[in-house]
Amino acid sequence: MFFRKLVLGMAGWGPIRALVTKTPLFRPMVSRFVAGNSLDEAFPVCEALAADGFRVALDLLGENVASLAEAAHERDQYLEIVRRIAASPHRRAMYISIKLTALGLDQSEEECYANYSAVLKAAEEHCIFVRVDMEASAYTDATIRLVERAAAEHSNTGTVIQSMLHRTQEDAQRLAAQKVPVRMVKGAYSEPPAISFADKAETDAAYLREAKLMLEAGSPVALATHDEAIIGDMTTWLTAKQIPQDLWEWQMLFGIRRDRQRSLRDAGQPVRVYVPFGGAWYPYFTRRLAERPANLLFMLRNLKD
Repeated sequence: MFFRKLVLGMAGWGPIRALVTKTPLFRPMVSRFVAGNSLDEAFPVCEALAADGFRVALDLLGENVASLAEAAHERDQYLEIVRRIAASPHRRAMYISIKLTALGLDQSEEECYANYSAVLKAAEEHCIFVRVDMEASAYTDATIRLVERAAAEHSNTGTVIQSMLHRTQEDAQRLAAQKVPVRMVKGAYSEPPAISFADKAETDAAYLREAKLMLEAGSPVALATHDEAIIGDMTTWLTAKQIPQDLWEWQMLFGIRRDRQRSLRDAGQPVRVYVPFGGAWYPYFTRRLAERPANLLFMLRNLKD
């Protein structure tokens, strides 16, 4: 927890941002985690993963737009991703992840919902799923509210919950009761101790508890983790409970634990790779560094003179 707060705090400092974004030394590290600056760069990466037996979630990086005009632009970019997936021979292996603050949530909840609905309707025509990413805790209530509203009208949407938050068990029960598909994560944002677990063991225990709760209720769960202990615990439990594979899958981030992604795939388990792309990569990149000291060590080992 201390390491994450330290890295996120340093990342918010202007000189650090300028160093990372403008120095060529960091490009190999960024390209490890981010599939490209544009859809044209990222989509071949996604198709190659799909051809290799992986499922894919496309994530256009960017959040907290400054105006509704920018939100409309983001909506149109999401619609283009839907069109590209629909035209791909690997379309059944792909879906799209979106962020509501990119669609105008800071400006107007109703306008945001209209943009979200437009993406959902376009995706629904091609049986493409749309996952709403969970952002910082200030947006949790609004995100769940809008996803519930959309899920009542469309079958191709779901969201994300973060086990580090105290509230998440209640959210898991609420979403499971409606069979809203959920991606289970620990959480990558720095949250105040009044609303989040400071201890990794508590966060991990909550992750396992809430994932099992939803699956036992017959509600779909994407198990997003690189944590070997959680993978082991869930594998044993899924087998013992004979949870059907149409209810769950592993999800891992592009560029992280690629060896484990392949081993799970080779064992016949469903694995989806979360593939981010776009010019607004810096916040995502710093959250990846903050999550695990190993990611920062990887970066330092790969800096070239």
